[in-house]
Amino acid sequence: MSAPVKGPASYFPSIEKKYGRPIAHWKDLIRASPLTRHMELVAWLKTEHGLGHGHANALVAHTLAERTD
Repeated sequence: MSAPVKGPASYFPSIEKKYGRPIAHWKDLIRASPLTRHMELVAWLKTEHGLGHGHANALVAHTLAERTD
């Protein structure tokens, strides 16, 4: 039995359901953006793509964490 998903990834199923796009789509947008700071990216996702704050924050946090792995 696998452990429940924790952290930003725990939002991924609801993000995909609400916005109708796979997580890879959002992560690709974040990576392609000229913006680099966490809150700049969150604000951009909210204003340009209509995401809620929690969903945008989770996507940005997870994507930026991959850069340091």
